[in-house]
Amino acid sequence: MTRIAVSAPATPITREQADAAQQLVADEFPEHSITFHDQCFMNAGHFAGTDIQRLEALVELANDPAFDAIWFAKGGYGSNRIAEAAVARMNHVARSKTYVGYSDIGYLLAALYRNGIGQPVHGSMPVSARSERGREALRRVLRWFSGDGSGLEPSLDGKTPAVAFNLITLAMIANTPLMPDLSGHIVMVEEVSEHIYSVDRLFFHLANVLPRVAGLRLGSVTDVPENDREFGQSVEDIAKFWCARAGIPYLGRAEIGHTPENRIVPFGLASPSTAG
Repeated sequence: MTRIAVSAPATPITREQADAAQQLVADEFPEHSITFHDQCFMNAGHFAGTDIQRLEALVELANDPAFDAIWFAKGGYGSNRIAEAAVARMNHVARSKTYVGYSDIGYLLAALYRNGIGQPVHGSMPVSARSERGREALRRVLRWFSGDGSGLEPSLDGKTPAVAFNLITLAMIANTPLMPDLSGHIVMVEEVSEHIYSVDRLFFHLANVLPRVAGLRLGSVTDVPENDREFGQSVEDIAKFWCARAGIPYLGRAEIGHTPENRIVPFGLASPSTAG
């Protein structure tokens, strides 16, 4: 049994979204339990409560031996504001947990990985539970909690460490106290709601700051806004261009992104779930 706790380090979810996730677990995964912290439903402008409220909820759950895993409720901007303070307050209990999320939650996953705290995991989040396609993405994570690796990113080989990030999140983390050492890693990136020229600009930045990585894989780039002119290169052309400029091996595509097909990427070496 995996005892899952949910916090919202960035933006809030609704009680209806939480109810849908709890129902999915109860109906299909009775070997697990899921508990939502009340902080998930708070509102403070853009955020799920103030910085202090979000920080306190996350640290409380991470340090609580009653839970095996933290499943982040939702992305949306905000987790960077508390990530450094959160990891500084996590105890030995927090170091045994699994932490699952993606998108903006990449700030926290990076900080956890840098500090050797638990098992950070790129994976879909409970906010998606109200649609059937979203529920399938959550089933992928819940099966992984049960030790079923069928939802892992297919390219993971168990030999080369890997990480997965939203492109803009990784660019913002670079050269900050949140950035882990990615030397020798396969780095997977995806993006949503950015112009193609912005994708190019983000790759320009990363090509100049990434260490000697083992390679890069490109996930999906979705909901691209329409610009007043065509950029003239596809997103894969852009990835290949900047990888070639930086001497980074381009390894092809990855099945990650802001889609229901989003696959699981444990940071480091892929393995069955370490939770439970």
